Amino acid sequence: MKIRLAHPDDWEALWQIIAPVFRAGRTYYFPTDITEAEARAAWLEAPLATYLAEEEGAILGTYFLRANHPGLGSHVCNCGYIVSEKARGRGVASLLCEHSQREGIARGFLAMQFNYVVSTNHTAVRLWKKHGYAIIGTIPGGFRHAELGFVDAYIMHKPLLG
Repeated sequence: MKIRLAHPDDWEALWQIIAPVFRAGRTYYFPTDITEAEARAAWLEAPLATYLAEEEGAILGTYFLRANHPGLGSHVCNCGYIVSEKARGRGVASLLCEHSQREGIARGFLAMQFNYVVSTNHTAVRLWKKHGYAIIGTIPGGFRHAELGFVDAYIMHKPLLG
């Protein structure tokens, strides 16, 4: 498996992975009826960089990297990750997380923060904790889960240097 920068011509394959996750309304804050153009702008065009994991030409997962906030908050980065349904359970998210931390450090970020980890996304919470992220805040009822209604969302953080 290799991880590389995503290119505009990767979008069609990325959308095949991203769309089902956004449409499900279980783990991402994006609207379930987001248009493809809106998703492309958010995932591929707005971030500082977008990466993908591929194996034998198949995209297994993706993440974006951006400053969490501009200006005086720009030393903290933020990422979002999605793994293809077909590739789950193979360690792809873990590899993407490790890669994103190295990229964050290489780009001069001092910390990484996940602003909106849905509390019922137990796999993600467990994985981020395994990689050294701590829950530093809870947004009570902050996520409107498609099946469970209002559930908490976590803010998770990790220093990248030090």
